[in-house]
Amino acid sequence: MSRKPRANKRILVVDDERDLAELLELTLMKMGLEVDKAHSVGEARGLIDANRYDLCLTDMRMTDGEGLEIIRHIQQKKLDLPTAVITAYGSTENAVSALKAGAFDYLAKPVSLDQLRTLVKSALRIDDSPPDTTQDVSSRTLMGDSAAIRQVLDLIDKLARSQAPVYITGESGSGKERAARAIHAKSSRAEKEFVAVNCGAIPENLMESEFFGYKKGAFTGATEDRDGFFQAAGGGTLFLDEVADLPLAMQVKLLRAIQERKVRKVGSTQEEPVDVRLISATHQNLAKCVEAGRFRQDLYYRINVIELKMPPLREMGDDFELIARHVLARLAQQNGMPEPRFDDGALQALKYYDFPGNVRELENMLERALALSDGITIHQDDLQLNPAGSEPLGSVGDGGGTLQDYLDRVEKQAILEALEKTGGNRTQAAKLLGVTFRSMRYRMERLGMKE
Repeated sequence: MSRKPRANKRILVVDDERDLAELLELTLMKMGLEVDKAHSVGEARGLIDANRYDLCLTDMRMTDGEGLEIIRHIQQKKLDLPTAVITAYGSTENAVSALKAGAFDYLAKPVSLDQLRTLVKSALRIDDSPPDTTQDVSSRTLMGDSAAIRQVLDLIDKLARSQAPVYITGESGSGKERAARAIHAKSSRAEKEFVAVNCGAIPENLMESEFFGYKKGAFTGATEDRDGFFQAAGGGTLFLDEVADLPLAMQVKLLRAIQERKVRKVGSTQEEPVDVRLISATHQNLAKCVEAGRFRQDLYYRINVIELKMPPLREMGDDFELIARHVLARLAQQNGMPEPRFDDGALQALKYYDFPGNVRELENMLERALALSDGITIHQDDLQLNPAGSEPLGSVGDGGGTLQDYLDRVEKQAILEALEKTGGNRTQAAKLLGVTFRSMRYRMERLGMKE
């Protein structure tokens, strides 16, 4: 359970270098915080068991053990205690190991007091109740009750409590950016910017200036200083979509920015610190990109600290209906229309469609259906489902071909019989078949029947 906010936050500093521990203590006390110190893993365990802390700062290596042991101890006790580790300069492997073990964040030696203050301010807001708008954003972006989406939502809640880089995988249109926005909205960075970048849409010669900014006069057309994506996302979240599309030269610069938490604007001689939460995503298999030499292995391990897999729509069971109704309601509202209903035929068609484009395809399909419908009911024909989007099920009936071929023959025969009974009156034939005249005309066109 989350702690109730207290007037005085209490921090545990664990470091066997007494001078550094005292420096951290003085800095934290100036921030109005209560501080306890421990100089060994064993001493830290005892204090954690006996007291209640709001944050733990621990060195990675000590004489009697490692900071990872303290993190594991906190995890085993199921304590609501965010922990940050202090690692040796440039020790990326240790930082990644700590984040995977459950650390909130890390600091590199020599410790930057500005970065320490930023980390502490973020950590101490973890237990604050998120605003109602945060919950609303989450409910609008990802929904459902299937096991697949429940697992995603549970992991998003956990990831929102960390500063660890997140790598989101999933097919195109499965909601990777929605998941990234949900993590941001539930995190301590929610009040800051969420900056989404499509890495495949930026020309290679502009990448460095777009990511890191530039100084006036750095190149032709640089008439003023300009910030890049990292500065724009300062204090917030930087989402790198289709990160596999980054060229190798840019991957090197991105790795340095992530590790050092500093960037240098094009045309500048000075580096400036940046504070961003990094979330990346791609529909490609990044591990195979590494094997093929198209993606740096060190960057892969740096961004892939925690992986979040987005399920395709076809694996979300009956959630498709909830999502479809939600999307339709939103589209109707945007168009100033009353929300239409789905008829049984439309719901059945959606249920058995494979949705290779996932939620994005569903949104496009329903936007088109809304335009084609009578504004009251969405019929199957309004969806204009492409049979090629579903997997053929084999030969059916004496005529051979796929199930769709068989159904087309049956449908065509039914229409011909209805027209014969009504003397060719298509309006009466449509009533006889229980469909609208518009639907009747569409079906005849699709089946190649002359009017």
